[in-house]
Amino acid sequence: MVRPRRLFPLSYRRITVSFAFRSFAPVAFIALSAASLPALAQSGSPIIGIDALREWNLVVLGNLDSSSEVEGRTFVGGNLTGNSSNYNIRPLPASPNGTPGLIVVGNVNGGHKNLNNGSGAIVGGNVNSGFNLNGSAQTVKVGGDIRNTNVNQNTVLSGLGAKDPGFTVGLQQQKSQLSSSMASLSFDMGTLTSNSKFVTQGNRGIFNAQPNADGMAVFNITAADLDKIGEIQFNLNGAKTAIVNVSGQKITLNDNFLGGTNNLGENLIWNFPDAEELKLTTAWGGSVLAPHADAQTGNYIQGSAVFGNLKQNGEMHVGTYNGGDIRPPGGGSSSGGGGSSSGGATPIPEPGMFGLFALGVGGLIYARRRRAKREG
Repeated sequence: MVRPRRLFPLSYRRITVSFAFRSFAPVAFIALSAASLPALAQSGSPIIGIDALREWNLVVLGNLDSSSEVEGRTFVGGNLTGNSSNYNIRPLPASPNGTPGLIVVGNVNGGHKNLNNGSGAIVGGNVNSGFNLNGSAQTVKVGGDIRNTNVNQNTVLSGLGAKDPGFTVGLQQQKSQLSSSMASLSFDMGTLTSNSKFVTQGNRGIFNAQPNADGMAVFNITAADLDKIGEIQFNLNGAKTAIVNVSGQKITLNDNFLGGTNNLGENLIWNFPDAEELKLTTAWGGSVLAPHADAQTGNYIQGSAVFGNLKQNGEMHVGTYNGGDIRPPGGGSSSGGGGSSSGGATPIPEPGMFGLFALGVGGLIYARRRRAKREG
């Protein structure tokens, strides 16, 4: 099993940085920075753990190569490539976190990407492919350059990374903490004790949830168990949260769901903590958590999904996770608070620390340039 790596030393929280400028310089710089920071960085609290499954329809911690579509919101920690693809094609209620329809920490390449329903986007690098901005007016923030995009009534801001280091730092912070928390969440879920029954009848696998007092049902099976069946019958039996832990490094999902996918993703998570390769060829019911996997999809998933890298040829459908928090052995919560399976076991900087550090450095540079001009 791949354990989440320690990203920051424990001593990080004790770092103290002080700067001395003329009073007017930091005020002007911070005002500019606040306007250009990504919405998530301004909130001061990156979205992590089980909350990420509620917020995003698709999370790819590395690179996404897509020729398909995502009905909900998408987060890409690396580069977005591939042919023309579509994002936020379903009208959704506004995110309480101000999350746009598409976030890409790296570059956007390949064919045009379609942003729908006024969803907007945040991109850390360059937009080389171009965006088609469909629906109501959108706001697009880009760290580098943007090409092949008709602005029209929309707001498109580019070059933000050069104007404000905090823009790029904020995105990197979200990626780092999200990656750590997804690995921790998957690991913790994989340690839960099974309380529900999986049985086979010929080619059919039957999952009978037996939720505990908290409404949670847990199954522990292997990739070989899935390989032996061709049909899945899933009975939630009132479970608020159902978890199927599947061990194995190489996963093939090619089973048919009896009765259809039936919005299972709102309450069911298929967890693949060991998976390094994952291939999906049939419509899949349930959210999928495989943070270390290089994945390929050839059909749709109804629910939330988290992958390491993804070659997407199948749609992502809403019906994102809306179940309960996941309580790992020993207590705590997965909701994103302290001491949680969302990353509480991995030391991270205080929220906003990176952004404040970057603002301070930028202010210092600004002050020095003004002083140099006066002395010149």
